[in-house]
Amino acid sequence: MKNSFAQVQMTETNNKWEQCIKRENSLYMRGNSIRSEFERDYTRLLHCTSYRRLKHKTQVFYAPHNDHVCTRMEHVGHVASVSTTIAKYLGLNRELTEAIAIGHDIGHAPFGHTGEAILNSLIEHNKIAEGTNAPRKFWHERNSLFFADYIDTLQDPEGNEKNLDLTYAVRDGLICHCGEIDQQGMMPRDEAMDLYNIKRPGIVSPYTWEGCVVKISDKIAFLGRDLEDARTYHILDMAAFRQLHEIVATTLGFDSSKKNSSHTTTGVHRSGKTVNTTTLINDMIVDLCEHSTPQTGLSFSEAYFNFIKELKKFSFVNIYNHWRLVEFQKYAEEVLGCIYRTLMKTQIYAQNHRIEQALRYMPELRTTFTDWLIKYSNYDINRKKILHYLTKEVFDISSIESYEKCVIEFISGMTDQYAIKVFEEIVSF
Repeated sequence: MKNSFAQVQMTETNNKWEQCIKRENSLYMRGNSIRSEFERDYTRLLHCTSYRRLKHKTQVFYAPHNDHVCTRMEHVGHVASVSTTIAKYLGLNRELTEAIAIGHDIGHAPFGHTGEAILNSLIEHNKIAEGTNAPRKFWHERNSLFFADYIDTLQDPEGNEKNLDLTYAVRDGLICHCGEIDQQGMMPRDEAMDLYNIKRPGIVSPYTWEGCVVKISDKIAFLGRDLEDARTYHILDMAAFRQLHEIVATTLGFDSSKKNSSHTTTGVHRSGKTVNTTTLINDMIVDLCEHSTPQTGLSFSEAYFNFIKELKKFSFVNIYNHWRLVEFQKYAEEVLGCIYRTLMKTQIYAQNHRIEQALRYMPELRTTFTDWLIKYSNYDINRKKILHYLTKEVFDISSIESYEKCVIEFISGMTDQYAIKVFEEIVSF
């Protein structure tokens, strides 16, 4: 129902307000700002380098050459569109919702969830080799928080590079946004917590209703668009379309008997109208808004909840595990593994302040990794001051575990194209 959540929106009257606008460090003030705290977070995320790189990071299809296939940046825009539509209708804080949405995937690795799994496997392999039981794991939701807190920077009015220092509510939304979990009646948690105590994705609810909206919008956005891109690349055969028709007809009662259209996503019809990507997304939004209340939480109708679960199963079988994507995954493993192994060999050079020598035949990698070490580690404190980097010292180059995290995080920030470029630089003679 319209404005049914107005009493629980994140405003000054909400008892969570002070915690939600809290920052680890105060932001500079210009004296002429007209933006709210959450609007400042939105623009800080919009201008950071991790957000810019999303335009060349995988959503589903790796390093796409087709300009009309969804990248991670477009996905983030879709989530922002879906979530702000829901927030506006329900009466929630649209500015907070949009800030969480625009930044929720800044921690994604190159090659999407495949890249995430590859970085995890590299960490696990090295952990076994070292004989340590340290609980180390890479997951992009936590990495989005990590990049917002420690990696991404913007210049202050004096030209110093400083971290984003986002509000608690936005930081919470970044780490709690996992849209992979099927959940009805989603509600925010009551208590604030140290966000780095969250050990696995999807197990902790966001602190705000706005964060919950982004979490559920993430699922709405990717389920709708992935079908369209799969059709563009002819990933779905006629058997898959027949299965999709059956899912829609069985769960939603749409008419699957009409002839398939060459200009639609599914070719399924409802009351004379074609069910394409925009129709599916619109109807999921409307259904959610009609069946959600502050008392029962964010919920779909049973029909749409079952449809979403079946559509996810369909997508995993017919799209995400398609043999062409599986073949590319093998290539991605070699690309990221090669970069990882190359950089892990350089620790002794980093300790002796000779990283440029170690990478002298790889000029692209040498430049970016050297700057990374200066900015985020104890590699060269004097050059860090000269370059006006007021960033925290995140990595210790004398520790093998810290150096590995340094390498993993460096790789996670790469775009698909840049990772391929560096890989080719390493293996070319």
